[in-house]
Amino acid sequence: MTATEEAAPRDQDQDLLRRWNATLLAARAGREGPDPAPYGRNLLARWAEPQRRYHTTAHLRAVLDRIDELADQGGEGGELELVRLAAWFHDAVYRPDRSENEERSAALAERALHEAGLTAHEVAEVARLVRLTVTHDPDPGDLNGETLCDADLAILASGPDTYRGYTDAVREEYGFVPDDAFRGGRAAVLRQLLSLPRLFRTPYGAAVWEAKARENLEKELTELTSAGPAPV
Repeated sequence: MTATEEAAPRDQDQDLLRRWNATLLAARAGREGPDPAPYGRNLLARWAEPQRRYHTTAHLRAVLDRIDELADQGGEGGELELVRLAAWFHDAVYRPDRSENEERSAALAERALHEAGLTAHEVAEVARLVRLTVTHDPDPGDLNGETLCDADLAILASGPDTYRGYTDAVREEYGFVPDDAFRGGRAAVLRQLLSLPRLFRTPYGAAVWEAKARENLEKELTELTSAGPAPV
């Protein structure tokens, strides 16, 4: 590995840390509070844990970028700084062998953001948004929820190579699950997503991402359900 290759992840982490600092300071709107950097470094360490293959800092960066894209294209989202904070926390606690990751991530957000100087309303809204990523099914008119969920699901509308990389990374995270059980569980997730009236709730997401995402999900579901039993 070259010196440039070694420096790249650190540079990317520094960029993310700058984005975190700016977001937390903007959310505090001039109110006094502790230095945001230690909180950001703690979160980056969580997103870099070794059990992660898809839910990494690359996913965090992609969700933040999609939130920016939504804001640039249509101005979706009522409280964008809170949506961005929710993106930072939505998979901050992640163990693929546990089912309470979102709840534990929301609880982490509640503790950290209260200490970091946010108001009770702001803390509660970020935690609510984190919990919403369990279903990705915000109520009509929930601008914050629509923006976060659309940004989190935008990977579903990616091109073939990127989508294959996404599904391969998810399979790696669940490497401890036998093939047949994984196919069944993954198929159930895909069916749940496809059963939603709309995957994307923002006008931009519905117009630009919906059709491609459904095509990718249908294709993956067909591949999963047409595969034969795993070899023994």
